Amino acid sequence: MDIYTIIFLALAVFIFLRLRSVLGQRTGSERPPFEGTARNVLRESGDSNVGTVSGPIINQPPSQAPSADITPPTDRWKGLATPGSPLAQGLDAIAAVDSSFDPRHFLSGARSAYEMIVLAFANGDRRALKDLLSSEVYDSFEAAIREREKQEQKTETRFVSIDKAELVGAETRDRMAQLTVRFVSQMISVTRDKAGAIVDGNPDKVADITDVWTFAREATSRDPNWKLVGTGSAH
Repeated sequence: MDIYTIIFLALAVFIFLRLRSVLGQRTGSERPPFEGTARNVLRESGDSNVGTVSGPIINQPPSQAPSADITPPTDRWKGLATPGSPLAQGLDAIAAVDSSFDPRHFLSGARSAYEMIVLAFANGDRRALKDLLSSEVYDSFEAAIREREKQEQKTETRFVSIDKAELVGAETRDRMAQLTVRFVSQMISVTRDKAGAIVDGNPDKVADITDVWTFAREATSRDPNWKLVGTGSAH
């Protein structure tokens, strides 16, 4: 083996060691690549840019292997429901048919969905609404948007805060899981005609709003997305 062969071998080993130190090794414990679709980003972030919505945003986390540290039944829904209450029993029923059910994860996505749906409705963004609502609720929202357009009116809505999002109902009907959430928020909303005159609301007044919305999904389905199936208000 001549001197040049030894030099080339030494360089090859050096380059290999440098690449190994820079790029690292796969150990099998790395986090998977981030799936940067709007539906996944917005379910956690609370982003209100409704124009980027491409699909439902309230997802269940992927199923995981059972943990050895099992939470006692009385503490299972701590901070969400009183043990033995109808709400706790409803959450138990959903968890019984859906092992991936995580109500805290759901509430995080529900807050984002609430803001996005309200803003999408105000902006007349049918595409965003279609991805987030059941067909029946979408038809109702779309009819209101169509009437507003017929009157040549525009609505401007801005959230000041979402003060609370709490579960107030949970149940299963056939294979459908339903969760009802009470949202308490502050927002500014005003509707103007084509000349810019105010026909409803006040651009300088912060209104206290309480909405009660129901979301649903098929508990045994592989589709993890929840959609809005019912709306109401509380005063």
